[in-house]
Amino acid sequence: MDKDEIGEYVQRCQQLIDSSPQMDEENTKVKLVQPFLELLGWDLYSTEVALEYRVPMASGSTHVDYALLVGDSPVVFVEAKPARSELTDDEVRQLRSYMRQELDVDWGILTNGKSFEVLTKNRHQNGGEEVSVVQFDLDDLAENPGVLELLTKESIRSGKSDEIAAQVAQTNRAIRHLQENEDNVTESVTEAVEREVGDLTIDLEEQAREFVQSLVTVLREQRQFVSTEPQGEEEEGTDDTPHEIEPLENRVAGKVARQEIDGNPDARVAVFPTRESGLPFLKENEAWGFVRVGSEFDYVAMYVTGDVREVKYFAEVSDVVEPDEADLLREPLDYKDRSKIADGKKVIEFKPGSLYELEDPVPFETKYPQSLQYTTLGALRKAETTDDLF
Repeated sequence: MDKDEIGEYVQRCQQLIDSSPQMDEENTKVKLVQPFLELLGWDLYSTEVALEYRVPMASGSTHVDYALLVGDSPVVFVEAKPARSELTDDEVRQLRSYMRQELDVDWGILTNGKSFEVLTKNRHQNGGEEVSVVQFDLDDLAENPGVLELLTKESIRSGKSDEIAAQVAQTNRAIRHLQENEDNVTESVTEAVEREVGDLTIDLEEQAREFVQSLVTVLREQRQFVSTEPQGEEEEGTDDTPHEIEPLENRVAGKVARQEIDGNPDARVAVFPTRESGLPFLKENEAWGFVRVGSEFDYVAMYVTGDVREVKYFAEVSDVVEPDEADLLREPLDYKDRSKIADGKKVIEFKPGSLYELEDPVPFETKYPQSLQYTTLGALRKAETTDDLF
């Protein structure tokens, strides 16, 4: 796919959302979702796209917003929600139920124009149950447009999408097995090496454990955004943002294991996504902004997108203030992310000395915070992957 075309689409959508954050469903469909389908290669003005497609249900019938067809058969269902809302588990379950009624519909897309969740039927396990393959938002798409290879008309028609989804599912199973059985796999690797070469003067078990952990890391990197195409180098002069910046101060207090965090397990934790380029703001200000918050919370956790894809930082909240009341080390436009202060956006200040990097960050599996989401301190302590948080 053309990277420039994708970049233009992302920029146009972000401008529309910024100018109309309360966009309703009909405007979301016309201004955000339909251009997305066209970007994937589907012709809205042909018979390959059906609007308000009738889906038979046990209690009668309903309609899905868009059905993408190959010949006369629908192969993808697309359900659109207003940009002013967040995607919910209930809406995911609704899309799953629609897909279940049509034998040939192997794919589903749920979107509000800002965030996207892609479902597929897992025909290799669980009797074809609909499972989430990948979630991404506009920022992710700008950084790694290869995710769209999964959804193009050409990939759907050729079966390439099925191959990619099968690879992701296999990789997820391998990661889960290695994590759940790290001790057993480490022991097996140790015994195998000893059989081949005999006793060694090094701590072979420790080296075997590091090998298993490194293998998990490599598998996560391979799985990232389900892209099978290598991303090219950035062309010089195409990025109008400032060069990478280093924090003027690094106020991260150190590292902490999640189990060592004191506090009520029921305490509320706000989980925010950030690109790596947003970390200077976090580290030098002991704060996070500029964001909209709707309710109170005790802690903040930061999920780092891009190549990291982990809940990696944690802090205790001191106060939520207006941007002009926050004591920031730079002006907003001096940060690489070029943060914009819109009406209603706040700065979350942390208690001094409470910002830590997690020794055991929570790795991505299939779910991650596309925007602000909430969890509990107890869930954060116990989570093996991001799927356990939300």
